[in-house]
Amino acid sequence: MTGNLKTPGLAPELHEYLVAHGTPPDQLLEELTAATRERFPDAAGMQVAPEQGAFLRLLTRLLGVRRAVEVGTFTGYSAINIARGLPDGGTLICLDVSEEFTSLAREFWTRDGLDDRIELRLGDAVDSLRTMPEEPHIDLAFVDAHKPQYIDYYEELLPRLTERGVILVDNVLWSGRVIDPDDQHEYTRAIRRFNDHVAADHRVDAVMVPIADGLTLIARSSA
Repeated sequence: MTGNLKTPGLAPELHEYLVAHGTPPDQLLEELTAATRERFPDAAGMQVAPEQGAFLRLLTRLLGVRRAVEVGTFTGYSAINIARGLPDGGTLICLDVSEEFTSLAREFWTRDGLDDRIELRLGDAVDSLRTMPEEPHIDLAFVDAHKPQYIDYYEELLPRLTERGVILVDNVLWSGRVIDPDDQHEYTRAIRRFNDHVAADHRVDAVMVPIADGLTLIARSSA
């Protein structure tokens, strides 16, 4: 089992090869994928792809992240990967609105021995972000939540980002629908607005990479 295939235009066989030739999901992550599909079959597509989870873990470790924030947790797959990349004493604050989805996340966090480094805060993520210290203190933020609020999350996170910190934003390709002029769904239009907002923001350097459903990496501008 390799989990979710999300990259537009990527054949399933090539996706399996891609996952197999990186660090593949271990047994606990495979069990979480299966449990997510069993308990929440209609929402299981919200779980991040396995290669994206491995990327989050590796990037967290390479950047030496000590304080991370996740906006949108679902059943905890991405949070496990970020938390595994943290050093001793590192912390991850997870923001979500669903007690139901995150109950499964907490179950697997406990199984993986991550309770000491993950804090879950339920409620509106914008409100939760506004309660955080205003000075730069976040080394890494992963955004994968309500698409119409992407710009709001971004604007709250950016001033709280450390000098070498990074914001990662998921679903920026939106299965290729961002370039379909006939697709005027609320979420598609929200993703387009966010992508345009970042592209025009001279405060940051950004790159969009075709990992899973598209992932934009954003850092403070070096100019």
